[in-house]
Amino acid sequence: MLLHDTALIYGRYLRQSLRSRFALLFGVLTPLLYLLFFGPLLTGLPLGGQGSSWQLLVPGLLLQLGLFGASFAGFSIIIEKGQGVVERMRVTPVSRLALLLGRVLRDATLFVFQAVLLVLAALVMGLRAPLAGVLIGFAFVALLTVSLAALSYALAMRMDTPQTFGPTINALTMPSMLLSGLMLPMTLGPAWLDVLSHLMPFRYLVDAVRDAYVGSYATAPMLYGAVVAVGFAVLAVTVGTRVFRTAGA
Repeated sequence: MLLHDTALIYGRYLRQSLRSRFALLFGVLTPLLYLLFFGPLLTGLPLGGQGSSWQLLVPGLLLQLGLFGASFAGFSIIIEKGQGVVERMRVTPVSRLALLLGRVLRDATLFVFQAVLLVLAALVMGLRAPLAGVLIGFAFVALLTVSLAALSYALAMRMDTPQTFGPTINALTMPSMLLSGLMLPMTLGPAWLDVLSHLMPFRYLVDAVRDAYVGSYATAPMLYGAVVAVGFAVLAVTVGTRVFRTAGA
């Protein structure tokens, strides 16, 4: 029943997204601009990490794609509440967990697709990374998307207008980006900033994907990143499902 309901919701929202191909491609624009105009500035600089500058930058851009894209996924719930879609779903026998999973799996599919486009562009720019490392990076993007999209939908269920939702998400995502070392390794900064960055769960994901991109798989950062990514996803889906049930979505 759960799998059937999830597949129905997933298919509905995926078809809806595929009708807007421009929006699908537009989502990868910001990381692509960083890749084209910021990436070449790092070439040849001592960045204090393993691998080339592309192997440091691209993992950060992949997770930036998931961070900003999935965090704003809740806007669609606010729109649906205004159109009465959520109210109509309330009277159906569909599982509340399926209502959430169908949405977040759709988001994960779209952002992994965008991540593939980004990596292909990076290969043209000069990225060289093992295939296994690239695939691991996609897995981390999917887990991050599931986590943040679930929390975004849960937050949006508690808010009524985009005017309150948007600033709240901005206030949460900007510090996360700056303290996670998405653009540059945090080890380049002062010690206090590096220590502070370890309070951000996304830092562990970034370090793990960077290890994967240089072919280092059996490392402490990889272990920490996997544990944080899976744990964060389980927690986020649990919270999201509870909110969907209590809110009657």
